[in-house]
Amino acid sequence: MSAGFFLFIAAWTIFLISLFAIGGYFMFRKFLKRLPKEDGKSILDWQDYYIRETIHLWTPQQKAFLEELVSPVPELFRDVAREKIAGKIGELAIQEKASAMTQDLIVRGYIIATPKRDHKWLIKKLNEKHIDLSPYKTLLG
Repeated sequence: MSAGFFLFIAAWTIFLISLFAIGGYFMFRKFLKRLPKEDGKSILDWQDYYIRETIHLWTPQQKAFLEELVSPVPELFRDVAREKIAGKIGELAIQEKASAMTQDLIVRGYIIATPKRDHKWLIKKLNEKHIDLSPYKTLLG
């Protein structure tokens, strides 16, 4: 065997093992989110519940606003991000017994559902939409 061919096989093996490890990591995270907690429901079950219970509160304009907020998320992960954020917004709406979805509720849910490491892009997106961040300083800090 030539040295070039051996290097190609070694590189290809490392590449495939890396891809399997990355895929396995995300599959395992999804599996953990599907495991039931003490109340018998998983994180994803609660997320789906909040979305179902508040779907009637969303107007087309608010859905479009949410879509604009999740637009910086890569296409591959956008559906998951949209559902997570909508679930958090629904949870807030149920807790506050909201009769309608408001921009404040959507922005607060968006901030809470977004990981801290991504807040710099979140702030940039909210600034692009000309949204005053001063009421949300405690959530961002």
